[in-house]
Amino acid sequence: MTREGDTPTIIDGARRQPLEALPKELVEALRSGEFHHALRQAIAYRGLSLARLRAHLGLRGVQIGQSTLSYWQRGLRQPEVPKALPAVRALESVLQLPADALVVLIGPRTARARGHQMAASFHDIRSGDMGSIVDQLLSELGAYPSSNRYNADLEMLSVHDTITFDAAHRQVGLQTRLVCRARRHGPDRYVTVYNGDPGCNIGDVELITAEGCRVGRIRRNADAETMATELLFDRKLAEGEIHVFCFEVRDDSGTASPGYFRMLRDQCSSYLVQLKFALGALPARCTRQFRTRDDAVPVESEELPLDMGGVTSGYFSDAGPGLAGIEVEWR
Repeated sequence: MTREGDTPTIIDGARRQPLEALPKELVEALRSGEFHHALRQAIAYRGLSLARLRAHLGLRGVQIGQSTLSYWQRGLRQPEVPKALPAVRALESVLQLPADALVVLIGPRTARARGHQMAASFHDIRSGDMGSIVDQLLSELGAYPSSNRYNADLEMLSVHDTITFDAAHRQVGLQTRLVCRARRHGPDRYVTVYNGDPGCNIGDVELITAEGCRVGRIRRNADAETMATELLFDRKLAEGEIHVFCFEVRDDSGTASPGYFRMLRDQCSSYLVQLKFALGALPARCTRQFRTRDDAVPVESEELPLDMGGVTSGYFSDAGPGLAGIEVEWR
């Protein structure tokens, strides 16, 4: 099995694994899923970064941009037939998949449907019991998590998170500014979920709204350090209307933070996350990462610099579904 950090060597086609030797989720994706979902599952299973995957393809004489691979595995673009067939067959070889396992999932090039496809669920992105816990909180707010309809009428155009850390390396504040567009007439609220750092006392966490929204109902789960909050707009939005709203979460109850990641259940056109550190307590390293699941190997990873004011910034374009954010290592 190829793992991140291995020297890129050409994988012999004879080492391709039959379907029955692959994980159940990957087999299901190859048999009945879409191309991007199967490709993402296969990349995660092999533990390859996109940069390493691109290097393996290069050794096979296939030159393809890392951005193109990213678009393919996120479903933002589809390989063009027949032009991309050599690249897809090379992907099957690198990922040790049966011959034509990915090729058969590529159909004729078609325009993207105008209708919005169902967003990913918490269970698709979060491991363990967290998905069920969040679903319970959302159900208490009448958000119908089983149908994935909550927030579905709002298209996220831009999200900007600014997280502040104190001298004890704790996350003490999260400021969020969102720009959305109504997909149809009628949305009048947004539901946000906050997961505290280890040691968080979720009962003491405070959410304060600014422009564009006000606090509605709040539900908390102390064991999971999780809070779901309903943010109400002043009126129902018209189809196509742009709406801007902001809020802040205040929480200084946790221990040293491992960083911050936003769960994107749907595609977000523009996501900017900034971490602000106390100048006397700067981290040893900050790494921008994107993961398809919280327990998966990052498909994007980039070390970030700190400016003179103790701020680091990570930007993601057309991100999601998955987890986008910055991992922090302390001195």
